[in-house]
Amino acid sequence: METTREQAWETLTKYTQSEALRRHALAVEAAVGAYARKFGEDEELWRVTALLHDFDYEIHPTLDKHPQDGAPILREEGYPQEVVEGVLSHAEHLGLPRDTPLKKTLFACDELSGFIHACGLVRPDGIDTLEPKSVRKKLKQPSFASGVNRDDVYKGAELLDVELNEHIAFVTEAMRPIARELGLRTAADVPA
Repeated sequence: METTREQAWETLTKYTQSEALRRHALAVEAAVGAYARKFGEDEELWRVTALLHDFDYEIHPTLDKHPQDGAPILREEGYPQEVVEGVLSHAEHLGLPRDTPLKKTLFACDELSGFIHACGLVRPDGIDTLEPKSVRKKLKQPSFASGVNRDDVYKGAELLDVELNEHIAFVTEAMRPIARELGLRTAADVPA
């Protein structure tokens, strides 16, 4: 069976009703897909894995279940082992090796995409003019987007062997074209 983004979206929306979780999946997909293009990898496969990384979070919202209890569902739906392993590897608590570019990239983009989204929610123009220095400043404020694991953000950039500012800029740029889908305002929404 060929794995397609359309199929992944169907799986995601079947198990995920939360608009916030769907938006998170789209943000991570945008970032991971952009890295796939940059690295010359299979963009469709990477996008599928990114879309599905939290597909089971609503039905398995605890670490003793997510994402490990979602893996059998993905297998039943016919997703290849590479997708299943990618999804499993994003979970720090499972301690699985991140031994492929896909696994490293998914982990590196997961928390950072969520954090950039949070930054965009508090800015009048969303992420249109968001700069890495602003993101780094917010990272130092523990009360801002407190659910985002800062250590994972830093560890993700290290895994990709990229400087944090460069990683932030890359992920932000990847998310900009879908800002409205992510529920973010854009510069066009700011009164002149």
